[in-house]
Amino acid sequence: MASRLLFRSAVRAFTRTSAVRAAAPARHMSAGGIPSDEEQATGIEREILTALKHGDDPYNMLKPKHYKGTKEDPHLVPSINDQRIVGCICEEENTAVIWFWLHKGEAQRCPSCGAHYKLVPSGHHH
Repeated sequence: MASRLLFRSAVRAFTRTSAVRAAAPARHMSAGGIPSDEEQATGIEREILTALKHGDDPYNMLKPKHYKGTKEDPHLVPSINDQRIVGCICEEENTAVIWFWLHKGEAQRCPSCGAHYKLVPSGHHH
């Protein structure tokens, strides 16, 4: 008998609150649509997207500019550090990459083909 009373009171309480309950707020993107990558990006990703929008390539993600590779006109390699690993494909049809460390200072030569590379400071932080 007591269980019937408890059950009935629970049903009454539930039906009263469901009638009075406010409608849940709508969760859709009608206010501004789906946010873009630029709007959602934070940290380094946001810095990269902003720089690319302004035509800058902060972390060398695009194809580098073409230089002759001579001692007078070396390939410029931007870096946020004092050294960086560089990969040189010495011949156009070659499948092997020659990797070597490039240090801050004078232009350095590729140990295989002799092309010159120079490390230049990048204006971006990491």
